[in-house]
Amino acid sequence: MLVTFSGQTTRRRLLGGPPVCALALLCLAQAPATVAARLPTRVGAREKITATLEQCVTAVSQAERSATFAGEMTTIAGSARMQMRVDVLERMPGEALFHAVSAPGLGGWRSSAPGVKVYRYLKQVTNLSAPAFYRGAVRFRWLNARGRLITATELRTPVCEQPAGPAPAAPLE
Repeated sequence: MLVTFSGQTTRRRLLGGPPVCALALLCLAQAPATVAARLPTRVGAREKITATLEQCVTAVSQAERSATFAGEMTTIAGSARMQMRVDVLERMPGEALFHAVSAPGLGGWRSSAPGVKVYRYLKQVTNLSAPAFYRGAVRFRWLNARGRLITATELRTPVCEQPAGPAPAAPLE
């Protein structure tokens, strides 16, 4: 299999076929929130990237339920600008995997000003369904002065659980 990333092509051998791939995906989906899925990256130990759940508001009324996700990144050698994107993932009870939520205002890349050393971005989502589980998929990328990708990575936030509301009262007879 040929893999291209940042303009470099490498040859990789597939190991194990579909059963191993399915097992790897299942393990990744069930990984603790502190474990991050990463794309190939040159981000070193000195650079800091974080993806956090800043706030998880549960409520009886759907309009009052919200989650606030945050990402923070620092510059790397050769980068002129940093970008971040927060996608919201949802898992309903009984589902095995999270899936991306599509809504206005989600899924766009946000850019830092040129020369910024530390870039932080917050994304609040409201009107969450319940019962359901939500987490953020925070993507980070560093661009050079020509706007070309240097490297990229992705982290997942901890889960925001939106429990089922109280059961409706029984009718009076």
